[in-house]
Amino acid sequence: MSGAASPIRSTEPVRNTIVAIDGPAGAGKSTLARHLARHFGLLNLETGAMYRAFALKALRAAIPLDDGRALERLSAETTIRLEPGEEENRVLLDGEDVTGFLRNPAVTDAASRVSIFPGVRAWMVGLQQKLGARGGIVMEGRDIGTVVFPQAPVKIFLDAAPEVRSQRRFEQLGQSGRAHAIEPQTGAPGDRSSPLEREEILRELHARDERDRNRADSPLRPAPDAVLLDSTGMTLEEAVRAAIAIVAAKLASLQPF
Repeated sequence: MSGAASPIRSTEPVRNTIVAIDGPAGAGKSTLARHLARHFGLLNLETGAMYRAFALKALRAAIPLDDGRALERLSAETTIRLEPGEEENRVLLDGEDVTGFLRNPAVTDAASRVSIFPGVRAWMVGLQQKLGARGGIVMEGRDIGTVVFPQAPVKIFLDAAPEVRSQRRFEQLGQSGRAHAIEPQTGAPGDRSSPLEREEILRELHARDERDRNRADSPLRPAPDAVLLDSTGMTLEEAVRAAIAIVAAKLASLQPF
């Protein structure tokens, strides 16, 4: 989804609403959720950032990413909080603001790997349900409409062709300029050893898709009542307007006569 400003925002918040957005890596879920939250006056809760924060802790602790038991023990001594910010949530890992370290490619890949373990997912789902218990939220991830909030009145499954998703991810990483180092010893970003090529990003997306769609616990799939939104040929503005129309229509159908 290439750039455009979001449409005019709604001035009336939609109370108690949960908008669930699921989809594969690179589909644009975070961007879409941010625009929907602004438009409808909802709180944007980015669950992917929570998995990345936990993955960051595992990397720092040098825990093997295929050691499910060790990861589950680590989760028992981990706290993650999201605080709303102007552009994105601040992510607090054990009280430390780690927001700037979560787009490191190693952290992103690790998040996909640690998320396959049922114990880790059960712990994370509990956190997410607690954060969204009061409603009034847009929550995006890979199992929000199927596991975290299956009762959500509005569900969107956002998808796009792998080649399009990899191009968007490439542009996103290019715009960020530098990837932050995993260890925040100086507070300064670390240089990438070399820029990620499109082909490498495409391979990584294919690998993540394979893990997400075929994991035993909570595999990536649309909820039965989700509206499918394929943004392959859409600009950002077109995708946002389509999503706003989906949410507005669903909310209108729920209004009492």
